[in-house]
Formats: sequence, C-alpha cells, structure tokens
Amino acid sequence: MAVRLTAGDVSAEVDPENGGRLSSLVLAGRERLITRPNQSASVPAISWGSFAMLPWVGRLRDGRLSWRGTTVQLPRTLGAHAIHGLTFDRAWNVLSTDGRSVELGCRLGSESGWPFDGDVRQTIALGPDGLALRIEVEAETSMPLAVGWHPWFRRWGEEPISVSVPTSTVLETTADLIPTGDVSTVSELTDLRRLTDLRDRRLDHTYVDVDGPCTVAWMDVVIEIDASPLRSVVVHSTPTAVCVEPQSAWPDAIRLDAEGVDVGLVALSAGETVVIESRWMWRQAE
Repeated sequence: MAVRLTAGDVSAEVDPENGGRLSSLVLAGRERLITRPNQSASVPAISWGSFAMLPWVGRLRDGRLSWRGTTVQLPRTLGAHAIHGLTFDRAWNVLSTDGRSVELGCRLGSESGWPFDGDVRQTIALGPDGLALRIEVEAETSMPLAVGWHPWFRRWGEEPISVSVPTSTVLETTADLIPTGDVSTVSELTDLRRLTDLRDRRLDHTYVDVDGPCTVAWMDVVIEIDASPLRSVVVHSTPTAVCVEPQSAWPDAIRLDAEGVDVGLVALSAGETVVIESRWMWRQAE
C-alpha cells in the first residue's frame, strides 16, 4: 500500500512494495512523474516513478562484478548488462512515517544477489517547497558502493520541458552506453549549460563535474535538483518524459575504479556507514 505524504498543497506517494520509490508527485495541481499506468499491468520497474539506485548506478558491463578478489555474475537486467542496482524492484520495509516523511529499510546481501552484506535506510521528506532524499548504507562486510536517484519527469503533450546541467563535460561511451573511461567536451547536441527545451532532443548521456543545481522546467513549475555533493548526472529524454539522475559515481564504476579511473566509487569497510543525499527545490515559473 502506498504511503501518502502532504505538505501544504503539495502531495506525494511512496510505494514500498515497488522499490520504495516515489510513485507520485503533484505540484501546482499537476502530476510531475510518470506513474505506473495500471497496478495490474506488467511494466518495466525502471520505467516509472522516481527510484533509488544502489549499490551501483547505470549499467554494469555484462553484469560482471569483480572487486577485491570477489567475482560474481549478477542478473543481466538490460540486454547483456545489469542496470541500476538491486533495490528498485524489491519490497522495502516501512520503518516510520509521519505524514510528511517516510523512512524505509532493506537489506543488501545474498538474498538480493549481492555478495556483500549491509543495511540500507532511505528517507523521503516532503515540504511545501521541496523534497529531501537520503540514503544511508551501513556495511557489515566491505563493499563497493554508488548511489543515485532516477526520476521520470512527465512531459505534458506538446508543452515544452527544459533542462539545464551546469557542466561542459560528458562521458564517452560505447554504442550500448558503457563508459570508456574518457570524457569529452559537450557538443551542440549535448550542451545543456543553458536551459534547453528537450521536446525534440533525444539524449542518454552522463554529465560529469557538475557545478551547481540542475534544472527541470515546465511552463508553470521549475524544479532545481541539487547535485553538488554527487559526481555525475545522467540526462535521458524520451517522447513522454525526461530523466535527470544525480549519481554519486559514474556508470560501470566498479570496473573503471579497478582500472585506476577516478569515478567516485565509495569503498566501505566493515562497520562503516555512508550517507548520500540530494534535494529538489521547486518554485513557480516566471
């Protein structure tokens, strides 16, 4: 059953059974997320709402995990690769809620296919002017970790939806979006340093060294996503939605880190805890 949050005239819903995700966000009387079209319909878990990604983000090449002597074949959830971690399609436990915030918990370990043990707590807190997102991971055994959020922001028909990302660099990737380890300067297609209408622009790119908040703007509402403590932001645009995904590390970070590339991967020791946060702030469009 969804947990409903309200703050003034803003409302949200969180779905513990489906990845502990934000399943609805209504601002200025309009739904801002792609919602699940039908509760009984079989739809890809990565295609709606806003969900946390961990213990890795983006694609993990060939679903192959190799870290400090441990090698595991993880489920290939997108073609040849594993994508967006292991918690977006699992049930989370509701630990507490007060009508404006909810705290959820789940386990990492063999039951999820992850060879390292730990506890995860996720907090989603709604206010009239913004949303605070928090992930806390406590490792019981040493493990690699990357965390991110994957919101599907809804497009409204032919209305413009615009995005800005304050950086001049993107990752170079293979044809199936696996990072090579190199970066390049944004092109005419990928340059989002100014607010850019994405109605007719198709992107699926990872922006790095982001310096300041990212913006998603409809005609009536603007959301700023604080990515300052995080490492990268993926922007993915489709005919019906735009995703702006703050992430603490690059996609395929475990492999690249082992190759000596500085990708933002966290190496947790047994008993260590890390907290990763992001915040959305909204206002009326001018």
